Amino acid sequence: MREPISSYPRVRVQDDGRQVVSQAGSVLLVETVRKTGLDQAISQALAQWRKPRAVHDPGKVLLDVALAVALGGAWKKTYGHHPLTAFLDHGPGGTGEPVAALLRPGNAGSNTAADHITATRLALAQLPKDYRRGRQTLICTDSAGGTHEFVSWLAQRGRWLSYSVGMTITEVIHQHALKISEPAWTPAVETDGEVRDGAWVAELTGDVLESWPQGMRLIVRKKRPHPGAQLRFTDTDGMRLTCFATNTADRPIAELELRHRLRARAEDRIRAARATGLRNLPLHDMAQNRVWLEIVQIALDLLAWMPMLALTGKARLWEPRRLRFRLFTAAAQLVTTGRRRILRLARHWPWTREITAALARLALLPNPG
Repeated sequence: MREPISSYPRVRVQDDGRQVVSQAGSVLLVETVRKTGLDQAISQALAQWRKPRAVHDPGKVLLDVALAVALGGAWKKTYGHHPLTAFLDHGPGGTGEPVAALLRPGNAGSNTAADHITATRLALAQLPKDYRRGRQTLICTDSAGGTHEFVSWLAQRGRWLSYSVGMTITEVIHQHALKISEPAWTPAVETDGEVRDGAWVAELTGDVLESWPQGMRLIVRKKRPHPGAQLRFTDTDGMRLTCFATNTADRPIAELELRHRLRARAEDRIRAARATGLRNLPLHDMAQNRVWLEIVQIALDLLAWMPMLALTGKARLWEPRRLRFRLFTAAAQLVTTGRRRILRLARHWPWTREITAALARLALLPNPG
């Protein structure tokens, strides 16, 4: 007897469908599940909770809900919880999947160091063993992570992690920034190496670094705010001031500032998470919403893995809303003939070829095991 390699039936795809139904493009996510072996892995992990006479596999039920969330099916309620999330960054050529999510009460502080340490531990545990410590792993956060306790934990001897952490412009940092001479400011750069218009960077030294870990560099940036932006009390001469800390010692400050600025890709991942169930936590109890958070993470995994495995070019960077509109909602006709199921996609849909090409790429991947 052949052992099944997936919980989902195999469907052939053609592009000549008539009398069609919607959401046919979701077969891309189903094939991603099949090729990654995610359904079998979740079923094995939840096998101990399956009752002897149960009809439905708990792992498949969980994955079915995650697939529904990935396709945009989320409840419309929300409760006072404050999740802290961490994502992998695959660079400009691809999206990133979540590696940790910590659900906290709604009144939790944004700069609670203990929560940042816990979330970072969870994230590092998801990485291959060789990347759980060492300079090759870079931890990036916004200014909420710029606390003594968290930075000291990152720099702890034996951990040796690289970091690029946003810092709040305190009064001490502000006063030191005001003393920087004009020649000490270096023009910021763009990803293509060109000078960034209206932005400069400088490094702060001296007693401003007292009490911080050895080897920490404090880099401040000033830039012209965009039209209509309101200045803060720490801004000077019409220039917006921001600051970050890093322990990377052998790179120019303009390059380090560009690297930290690209942390904004994490904001793209957060926006995608909010569009995939994170905005609306549907349950009252904290423990129940932790389960929901796990479901959202599975959905985000699929929405990151499918483009990386099956799409190319600009389509690989599409966020969930665009994936749903262009690919997942495609119409098709499901035909059963003999022992085969054939999904006939509508020819008039502009992205039918994108779907069939993506499925062809997935078909070339080896089956799990």
